[in-house]
Amino acid sequence: MNSLKVLDVTLRDGGCVIDFNFGQPYMDKILAAEEESGVDVIELGYLDDTKGSEQGRTQFINERVISEHFLKHKKAGVTYVAMMDYGKFNVDNLSDYDGCGIDGIRLAFHKKNMKDMIPLGKKIMAKGYQFFIQPMITMRYSDNELLELIDLVNKELPDASGFYIVDSFGEMRPNDMDRLLNLVDHNLIPSMTLGFHSHNNLQMSYSNACALLQFPTNRNLMLDSSIMGMGKGAGNLNTELLLEHLNLYYGKQYKIPPLLEVMDKVINQLHAEFYWGYAPEYYLSSANHCTPSYASYFYNKHMLPIDHVGELLGMISEEKKISFDKEYAEKLYREYNESKTVDDSNVIDELKKEFGGKTILLVAPGKSLKKYKADVLEAIKDSGALSIGLNLTCDFGVDYVLTTRKDVYDQAVLDGKNVIVTSAVSKGGRGNVKILDYKKWISVDDKTHDSSSVIATNLLIACGVKGLILAGFDGFSSNINENYFDPSLRRPANDEQVERRNRFYKKMFEDIKKKGIGVRFITPSKYE
Repeated sequence: MNSLKVLDVTLRDGGCVIDFNFGQPYMDKILAAEEESGVDVIELGYLDDTKGSEQGRTQFINERVISEHFLKHKKAGVTYVAMMDYGKFNVDNLSDYDGCGIDGIRLAFHKKNMKDMIPLGKKIMAKGYQFFIQPMITMRYSDNELLELIDLVNKELPDASGFYIVDSFGEMRPNDMDRLLNLVDHNLIPSMTLGFHSHNNLQMSYSNACALLQFPTNRNLMLDSSIMGMGKGAGNLNTELLLEHLNLYYGKQYKIPPLLEVMDKVINQLHAEFYWGYAPEYYLSSANHCTPSYASYFYNKHMLPIDHVGELLGMISEEKKISFDKEYAEKLYREYNESKTVDDSNVIDELKKEFGGKTILLVAPGKSLKKYKADVLEAIKDSGALSIGLNLTCDFGVDYVLTTRKDVYDQAVLDGKNVIVTSAVSKGGRGNVKILDYKKWISVDDKTHDSSSVIATNLLIACGVKGLILAGFDGFSSNINENYFDPSLRRPANDEQVERRNRFYKKMFEDIKKKGIGVRFITPSKYE
């Protein structure tokens, strides 16, 4: 290689983890650590004239607010850049380069926009900025398509500062690296820097970076990385690991201690609250060649075993895999579960006879069960109400266990309990297993609500119950340790998810009261 540079993307790609809400103090500390480490290029964030902010976030409304509120002093020898996604920033509003703010712009675009991005690149360079070409999901280009893009770049944008191979879904393996490196290196104009941006879904970021470093080429190279791998989903190549490797084998003199310090004082705190890194759902997104947003969305419903998440990802149509479509994801999720249909008319007739006109004690698996276990056991024994445990993994002596989880269902059947289960979990049962047709008992508005609480209350209303006694309906907390009696049921939830869930269930119980059905809580609840 001729020269080798490192571009740190923590403030931009890392910002995707937290909606770019680092806050000014953390932004300043991360930037200072990057500058002190000696990385060559620092990406400060996104330019987005719709969702951008003036300060406190690394999604900026324009390039001017960066120098006004963030990049007040530039370190000599460092190049400062920002990224824009195609169609999310009006390049005509970009000020001419004056040397005080960002030095370059990276334009990320999909294959369908590869011709349309050419005039934008010309405008950006005409305004004096360095311009970097970021063809997202480079793996989606056939050889001919990639050669077409390279030919366009060579002819129309020969003065661009860099052309990237972008592994957006973290799906590239050694043979993919070999194919793309050979295609790009042998056809791209020799004067242009070749860059590599990776995601770590298959834990291949580091090895793929090493493959690029070992590739026989005379052109300039640039590698993207982030501190502690901070980035959406599985994250990125770790800056601290890359810099150490370059110091050991390529004669570089990057400083690692400033990165370790900011990891200790800033990044670790963010990681504790907003997890990124390897997870089975991100492996599955890579194996199914789709954006990890689908994997996160299906997995974070906390309703499906991980192998079912994999099946769902395999059902995504090719044209939808590139970018996340929430409405499409919801439709696919319902279709997947509703395909497992049963005729539950006889089961409902039986349950109406058993539950109709009665008060039912519902026991949810909230953490309050630990403190109020004696009260709940007494209520089960003495209230005279029939009792139903919702995804209950402990033995409270309830009359039924209603479950939407395969693991809870299997254990309940093994223990010989009376079980109510949806057809999404089981289509066959004997004796003490009653199967509900999934699609009849869920609630749907802008999303699918198919928790055990929703299915149980919809079922009991249909059965004509007189009232509900509720235990363990604590409400959700973003503190993962506060949500469940059984730690094995814990799943992470952010503040927005928690607020939405609590609002939904509070309204659900208010609506039940309006139907003339009594509702009484015997353990503390955010839904009261």
